[in-house]
Amino acid sequence: MIFKIAIEEAVVEEFEIEAEDACSAMEIAEEKYRKKEIVLEPGKCQFKQMAIIGPDYETTEWTEF
Repeated sequence: MIFKIAIEEAVVEEFEIEAEDACSAMEIAEEKYRKKEIVLEPGKCQFKQMAIIGPDYETTEWTEF
């Protein structure tokens, strides 16, 4: 049988944003991220999990590893 395995990672990196308040800082950071001005570097994985998807579209619960 062939199984499809989905793997999800959470990568964390800190960036300094100059803004008038926290809400503006979040908006600026999101805009910079969408424009690819903020790019997370690989290698700083904080969380990872996987699940089996298939065959026949059956899935398992996500399992942290």
